[in-house]
Amino acid sequence: MKKDIHPEYREVIFKDVSCDFEFKTRSTIKADSTITWTDGKEYPFVKLDISSASHPFYTGKQKVMDTEGRIEKFQKKFGDRFAKMKK
Repeated sequence: MKKDIHPEYREVIFKDVSCDFEFKTRSTIKADSTITWTDGKEYPFVKLDISSASHPFYTGKQKVMDTEGRIEKFQKKFGDRFAKMKK
């Protein structure tokens, strides 16, 4: 492999600020700050807006959309104009 062309692959701490969840994994992401982890070592630190700990898909708190209401709203708004375009 060529030298000095690959990004540094190292352990990084990520923190989901919406639910105060932290995890350590390996990444090539550039980090501006560092944090001391539970093992006493210092690691690069990156803040996240959302992770599996706070995402609705993974937490099971998804909203179910009322598709029938959306269709009725569309027909009410565009009604005859959409039917004419279809023909």
